[in-house]
Amino acid sequence: MCLKFDHGDRTLHEENTTVLSQRRYVSAYGYEQAKALTFSNYGEPPSVLSLHSHSISPPHNDLMTLRFLASPINPADINQIQGVYPSKPNFTTSLGTADPIAVAGNEGVAEIIALGDKVKSEGFKKGDWVFMKGPGFGTWRTHASATIDQVVKLDDEMRQGISPIQAGTISINPCTAYRMLRDFTTLSEGEWFIQNGANSGVGRAAIQLGKKWGYKSINIIRGRDDKAAEDKLKKELKELGADVVITDTELQSQGIEDMSKEWTNGGREPIKLALNCVNGKAATAMAKLLSSSAHFVTYGAMSKQPLTIPASMLIFKNIHFHGFWVSRWAEKHPDEKKTTVADVLEMTRKGEFRDIPVDEIRWEWETKGEELIAKVKSTLEGYREGKGVFVFGKT
Repeated sequence: MCLKFDHGDRTLHEENTTVLSQRRYVSAYGYEQAKALTFSNYGEPPSVLSLHSHSISPPHNDLMTLRFLASPINPADINQIQGVYPSKPNFTTSLGTADPIAVAGNEGVAEIIALGDKVKSEGFKKGDWVFMKGPGFGTWRTHASATIDQVVKLDDEMRQGISPIQAGTISINPCTAYRMLRDFTTLSEGEWFIQNGANSGVGRAAIQLGKKWGYKSINIIRGRDDKAAEDKLKKELKELGADVVITDTELQSQGIEDMSKEWTNGGREPIKLALNCVNGKAATAMAKLLSSSAHFVTYGAMSKQPLTIPASMLIFKNIHFHGFWVSRWAEKHPDEKKTTVADVLEMTRKGEFRDIPVDEIRWEWETKGEELIAKVKSTLEGYREGKGVFVFGKT
């Protein structure tokens, strides 16, 4: 005999009949039933992901049980499943399997639904929202067991007026944009930065943050065969605060230097910072527009091409080249990460920071694994209207 939790009327009653597929069972001993998208070997997501069901024992001491609210699908998540991302997932048998498996996903927000005494003594309570302190935890799941040192709590004032999707997508892309704009050089009001991947989550965040802080921006997007769609995207980014939006083809055209001078008051306004997530020839073309002693920050390599740096940029223009990985930064600066998140959430509340476009992927208890995996697969294909985000319902 077990206790049946019926999500339709949210009541508990005893049942010893056949399990209905749309209803989940909760152990009389307090074990939480969970589902997770997991993999046991690296590879392409459609080939290696599967939906795994397991139980979570009641928390004690420094353990807490989480119910996830929203978890995005980021490019880094895909790379991690493929085995090409520097941060590796945690392969474990603790989810009830004979062979080690890992849960996919690195970002998300969860609600504490049960907690041990030590967690309570550290100021946590049921109903608190938390996000993951670092990568590799595994966020594509309905529930999880976590320790205090694995999570960061969103204080009540940070949560005010914030949706789960907003909280679940704030800790990686906006933080990346925020720190790159602030930490590598000092931009004054009216000074320029340039970036590729401008319609990405990081790119959209950089446009908005730059606009708020008085910076001007040149934004590069991939050209579209559908020119109407391309024009629509350019208009959308300008509405966010972009000063200039061009395609990668326009960037590599012969007249780009003249266009750059036209944008920057005859070249008298320096372009002091570049943000690169693409690499390849387009990134080199972007670097050529930088002013002397500018800073070029690479945080991704979407084209899977190398970054080629002409010696003249180093010798004669004294361009400074840097790499940035927000996960490493967050591990070294956990308090600063929390402050950064709080600042962006405050901007969101005030209407100064707009959400990224999202494709909400509903994850209910009865949702089939193949449906979820198909959504992950679709993020690898073509142009997307919005970032895929798992939004958890009655789990």
